[in-house]
Amino acid sequence: RLRNKIKSFAPDIVHAHFGLSGLLAGLQRISPVVTTFHGSDVNLSNVQPFSRIGAKLSKHNIFVSNKIYKKIGINNKSSVIPCGVNLEIFYPIKMKTAREKLNMEMEKKYILFGSKFKRAEKNSALAFSANDLLEMDCVLIELDNRNREEVNLLLNACNLLLLTSISEGSPQVIKEALACNRPIVATDVGDIRELIGNTEGCYLTSFAPDDVAKKIKLALQFETSINASERIKDFDNNIIAKKIFNIYQRVII
Repeated sequence: RLRNKIKSFAPDIVHAHFGLSGLLAGLQRISPVVTTFHGSDVNLSNVQPFSRIGAKLSKHNIFVSNKIYKKIGINNKSSVIPCGVNLEIFYPIKMKTAREKLNMEMEKKYILFGSKFKRAEKNSALAFSANDLLEMDCVLIELDNRNREEVNLLLNACNLLLLTSISEGSPQVIKEALACNRPIVATDVGDIRELIGNTEGCYLTSFAPDDVAKKIKLALQFETSINASERIKDFDNNIIAKKIFNIYQRVII
């Protein structure tokens, strides 16, 4: 079916996202393939072997962080390009305004968990354990089934973003939180350390619940927005798109 679709559509390039998709796309030799690897396709031991084959079949590979590039990167046909952020959608809004639009209580403390609770690699059990250790009433909100405009409102409405993942590539929600000037508490996975740098109000944590709780308390001290949006300007979608377009041009030569 894929081969028939490619024959009828006749694309100059097939751009696959995720290693398994790249493997499937690479099995056809009609159109050249560019594959973007996002993290779990390289980090998970039961998926990585197939991603390696996909990487070899691709004309060019894009890795969203240096960490995953170092695991299976092919020097002469690989680039490290994180996913971009639409800064026209993700931007700071006053917390009061965002909460009014989402019908959230003004006096409560809200923690936005950066994914679905049920995704095993996101490690929500650690988030719940840490929340139980807080000596205050905090509401943990699941990020699920929301459009991007709603995600922007949630980021601005919540006191902080919490990410307790076991592994990541280059988590988009971290960049979106930075674009919204929101405090962040996250495990040291993927490229999170590089993304947040020494930004005041952003904290890396171990996988110990008491350490996560301690970092949450520190982040909660920032009642107003932090100054983080400058760190994210290089991830503007327009800049990232140009980098990918340049790869397309090289691939079709």
